[in-house]
Amino acid sequence: MMSDRSDAPVALVTASGKGMGAAIARKLAAEGYKLGTLSPSGGAEALAEELGGFGVTGSLTEIADTDALIDGALSRWGRLDALVINAGHPPKGTLLELTDDEWTQAYELMFLSAVRMLRKVVPVMREAGRGSVVVMSSFAALEPDDTFATSAVVRAGLLGYIKMLADQEAPHGIRMNTVIPGFIDSLPEKPGRRERIPMGRYGTADEVAAAVAFLCSDAASYLTGNVLKLDGGMIRAA
Repeated sequence: MMSDRSDAPVALVTASGKGMGAAIARKLAAEGYKLGTLSPSGGAEALAEELGGFGVTGSLTEIADTDALIDGALSRWGRLDALVINAGHPPKGTLLELTDDEWTQAYELMFLSAVRMLRKVVPVMREAGRGSVVVMSSFAALEPDDTFATSAVVRAGLLGYIKMLADQEAPHGIRMNTVIPGFIDSLPEKPGRRERIPMGRYGTADEVAAAVAFLCSDAASYLTGNVLKLDGGMIRAA
């Protein structure tokens, strides 16, 4: 259960209604974090009630919703130690058939939402002199896969943004890292994917959650600007 201590760290997790986001939220709560969650489905509020935190039903693409998450944590606990940005799934389609609206949706969901949250969160962490940000990405950001075209393009750009911001904020005690999952069991398996994985299996949402919890913790105090590939050896890019 979540700690009742007034000095317990505070974490925010987005897209936390199910799958990897929910697993991350549960793991951080088990590690003693007070928790704020955001999900468009309403699952965030149910999960937050289960874990003793608070939840916001809303979208990453709506500034009012992400502000409600951040301001809710600050008004309740007066601090913010960790932010996990998980964006869920963008539009899919073939490269030349994706519409302008679909590309814009992907950009707003995966890139602009992160920029907006960081614009609000980083000053809070600067004032505290510490903080950890973990951005959930996709293997397609390193090895483009046209099955995940919008993810490959937009998340590759986000990698560059996070690296630059990590370098900028390191002197202020803020760490920023990106997690690159491969195929994870929170989604149904599809033919041919298991064969691409040297370890011969999908990863688990709990394995992802353990890696994120490590990056949020003081055990990772000298890690920033890194890209952690959690893929069973599937990604070939260095």
